[in-house]
Amino acid sequence: MCERRIRDNLPGMPKILSLAAGVALAANPLTAAEASLSWGDCPGGPGTVGMECAALQVPVDWDRPDGRRITLMVGRLPATGPKQGSVQVNLGGPMGMNIDLLRSYGGADAFAGLRRTMDIITWDLRGGPNVPGMSTNLPCEWTGVRQPRVPRDQAAFDALAKANRAAAERCRAKDPELFAAMDSGSHARDLDAVRRALGEPAVNFYGASYGGFIGQAYARLFPEHVRSMVLDGTWNHSASNWDRELGRLARDVQGSVTRFLDWCDCAPLWQRVVARAQRTPMRAGSTTYDGNEIRATGLQLARRGEASYPKLLAALQKAAAHGDASGFVPEPPNAPFPATPSPGVVECLDWPHPTSQRQLRQQVRRMEAAAPYTGAAGTIQLAVLSCIGWPVPVRNAPAALPDGLPPLLMAGNWTEYDAALRVVDQVPGSGSIYHDGPGHTLYQSSVCARTKIDSYLMDLVVPPRGTRC
Repeated sequence: MCERRIRDNLPGMPKILSLAAGVALAANPLTAAEASLSWGDCPGGPGTVGMECAALQVPVDWDRPDGRRITLMVGRLPATGPKQGSVQVNLGGPMGMNIDLLRSYGGADAFAGLRRTMDIITWDLRGGPNVPGMSTNLPCEWTGVRQPRVPRDQAAFDALAKANRAAAERCRAKDPELFAAMDSGSHARDLDAVRRALGEPAVNFYGASYGGFIGQAYARLFPEHVRSMVLDGTWNHSASNWDRELGRLARDVQGSVTRFLDWCDCAPLWQRVVARAQRTPMRAGSTTYDGNEIRATGLQLARRGEASYPKLLAALQKAAAHGDASGFVPEPPNAPFPATPSPGVVECLDWPHPTSQRQLRQQVRRMEAAAPYTGAAGTIQLAVLSCIGWPVPVRNAPAALPDGLPPLLMAGNWTEYDAALRVVDQVPGSGSIYHDGPGHTLYQSSVCARTKIDSYLMDLVVPPRGTRC
């Protein structure tokens, strides 16, 4: 197959898009001053890459556009040559400090090719999840909290819900409006506000990792304003049946462990160690690991590829021989926890979480059947155990993409590719880039992928489905 160039200059197309943008702006009560950007110095300076900043006022709750405003800090790396447009970028997390990331590390260099003809635009997320940025923040401390274990009965489920709710309420009390409006749908509406403030009829968007969920939300909310969209190293948040998608996600994740088990020919040993730890958690340094925690930490090692296989095999043999899981303990700063949850505010508004032990048990069994080596480990399903009992409902639930989107592009490694492919396969003509190896996201690690992504974002040249890099 040959690369395809999308025809985005059909007669009348710019006029139609400009009219649509004007209608959307008129329907939103942002004032002309609020809906424009005045570029100047960034707090902390431009860095070595010439970052510029501007503040944009947006509603804290997009469903109540006349209500309270918050501030988004928007960053720009200006085009180094004749400008032909801009690309909006979110580097994942979810975290608030996208401007600092582009200003201070290799991300700016990675976008050097795009900058020849396009401005690189980013914004610090509202609320500052994970790491706060320069937009209006919600000051919550969630670090160092161990990811909950799967509750064994309804009483344990209820206790977990009570503890989660108490922790969430302490954070919610600091700003109830913002707490309830930090979902990726709200971030997508912020992205559209930036688009309108830039005066552009459509978005070119690059989303890495969790940024891909903001992209998927934007595609659902504003399909008429998508020119190009790259989803790099992300999962499927566009499933029409979430319970069915859980099994598919489990199979995707298991792929890394399956490769390791094929290498060592030790699948029975893996299963024995997991089952033993699930019955009685094994000592692991200063703590203990149950079977799911063995799976999760083993998965982290397996995802690094063959260079980590001898270490993982030694950890497995030590656990089998001595009941000692210390070989699975991550390096600092994560040790001794096998996993620490994200802050939860964004995730708990984005992903469905079970409301009863029975529902959780059914979901876990479905994932165990789909992926007997890893089950729910390494999936969002275990992460959202921290969301059980959450005081506000899911606001941005997974849903299928609408008709009418232009071809999208995704990129992924071993365990990322299939999940993201289920997103872009909903959109006719979309392309995909596959890397047969470990890692997470491709744009900054693969010159091959970066070249093809740049060509798509600039000139709408769509790589064929399954392009290898």
